[in-house]
Amino acid sequence: MSAPTHPRSHPAAPGGAGNLLPWWALALPTLAFITLLVLILNPADAHAAGGDPAITHLVERVQQLVAR
Repeated sequence: MSAPTHPRSHPAAPGGAGNLLPWWALALPTLAFITLLVLILNPADAHAAGGDPAITHLVERVQQLVAR
């Protein structure tokens, strides 16, 4: 036995404008990215950062490039 289907009351917009994201769907990932970027650029604030010299050297080099 098949279930009856209901027709759409509002057809989808041709440009896809009906699929808008809420403001927080873009704001929260952006905030998380910026927070992690700040922690990477200022490793003194990241107390759990290990002592891997390669990563430390890379972070110092990025800081030098950003400071210019």
